[in-house]
Amino acid sequence: MTTTEILNPFHEGERAAQERAGVGDMAALVGGFIRDHLPEQHRAFHTNLPFLVVSGADASGQTWVTLVEGPDGFATSPDPRHINMDTVLSADDPLAAAFDAGTDIGVLGIQLATRRRNRFSGHVRPSGNGYAIDIRQTFGNCPQYIHERAVTREETIPGPAARSDALNENQIARIHTADTLFIGSGHPMAEGAARGYDASHRGGAPGFVHAASPTRLLIPDYAGNNFFNTIGNIVADPHVGLLFIDFETGGLLHISGRATIDWSPRGAHDPDAWRMIEVEIDAVIDRPGAVPLRWVKLDHLSRRLKIAKKVRESDDITSFYLIPADDRPLDPFEAGQHLPIEVQIPGQRGTSKRSYSLSGPPQERRFYRLSVKREDKGLVSRFLHDGTREGSIIEAQKPAGDFVVPCSNCPLVLVSAGVGLTPMLSALWANVSQEERDVWYVHGARNGTAHALRAEVKGLIEASPRLRKQVFYSQPGADDRQCLDYDVKGRITAESLLALGAGPDARYMLCGPAAFLSGLQRDLEAAGVPPANIHFETFGPVGQNGQEAVNQ
Repeated sequence: MTTTEILNPFHEGERAAQERAGVGDMAALVGGFIRDHLPEQHRAFHTNLPFLVVSGADASGQTWVTLVEGPDGFATSPDPRHINMDTVLSADDPLAAAFDAGTDIGVLGIQLATRRRNRFSGHVRPSGNGYAIDIRQTFGNCPQYIHERAVTREETIPGPAARSDALNENQIARIHTADTLFIGSGHPMAEGAARGYDASHRGGAPGFVHAASPTRLLIPDYAGNNFFNTIGNIVADPHVGLLFIDFETGGLLHISGRATIDWSPRGAHDPDAWRMIEVEIDAVIDRPGAVPLRWVKLDHLSRRLKIAKKVRESDDITSFYLIPADDRPLDPFEAGQHLPIEVQIPGQRGTSKRSYSLSGPPQERRFYRLSVKREDKGLVSRFLHDGTREGSIIEAQKPAGDFVVPCSNCPLVLVSAGVGLTPMLSALWANVSQEERDVWYVHGARNGTAHALRAEVKGLIEASPRLRKQVFYSQPGADDRQCLDYDVKGRITAESLLALGAGPDARYMLCGPAAFLSGLQRDLEAAGVPPANIHFETFGPVGQNGQEAVNQ
């Protein structure tokens, strides 16, 4: 695979969708995040899952989505470009024959309990007692719209598969209570790494998918990562597959059809939809008890937190101090983790979920702190800023996430831009008293009015001789030049990070807009920093100017 293919991972349908949506040149912004192999953390993630969601096409060209599962450890990764699966698809699986013949597929690894997901595409072929996947393209996903569920196994006897060309009343009723959908799409004629299929998750309030008739489904398309993989595939090739899982019984409802995009869904059944995917159904396969997996919702683990204090930190960032609304102590968290929250916004259908990085001290047990940027188009961030007050109640799950300090005493370079400072500030708090490692805090902001929590950072740096900082302002104002609240005029570069002298064992933790991270990651690797030493997290999609547009 050439460098051009890696840095320009989108086919003509995806590019057309991105242009139609006005999100700019995504290949230039995020090419560094899309690879031709699985990073080590993604290999570990996929091979620890009890199932994978897979899309592809059968011999007639119909697109399907299925769930591939096996005993614990059924998926292994002998190297970064291959996944092996020690399992065999049932004969009534719509992709069984394609797997046996060898075919292009898209794969989604998703962990519902932690709301993590990652995707890749490639070619599957028979191998040994199962299948081998040759990786073509990989990239991560944000945890939006995922409903938390824990998975268990249960002895099951699959029922006979029922095939039809339309939905019956029972199937429509199941769809109208579903809060989760998996959609498969593809462009098998695309050039280079973008060729093949994609498996993607969709979630919403129960009933977010609407059956307009037994042969027509309406699927709302909410704000996402702006890659437009699914939408772009449909622009190029209308064939899609859908999978609804009966989480209580292990039943799988497979649907294959052809889709069109309504770019301005006025009067739609879901007013939150930015676009609507309209699917004309060609075939239905209903497989009762198809898999021995069962999923249980984790809503009972949520708890009520009260906003004890709101503090404005900059022009567009406000900190929310959350305390228990009952007598239960707060769950501990590690620096870098996020807090999943759920709010009911007046006028909105169902509740809205987001995850925000915890910005406070991990050793603090009296409160959680979220420092949230207000986005003009951000549904939840606008509500938090404008619709809550001290004393307001929100629902929250336990802190989660694996963007944590990767080693016990290695040098750390904490790099952030904008509101990406939130997990880095928590990492500073975690290291303020340690005496075994050097830590550099490197932050980029537009100017002083956009530079949040600078006094707190300054106090932490002054409290420890092993902590150092370097602040970049891209557009400092006159007051900034007088106050000298920054160290460098300009933007953070890989060259400036290497000039810190952190050494070859340093770990670089990066957080901020995707365009910022993509360029730094690419340039650090080109300069010889091992990919395993670079850890990153971005917030939601990339907008026209490279700014994050969700987790809002």
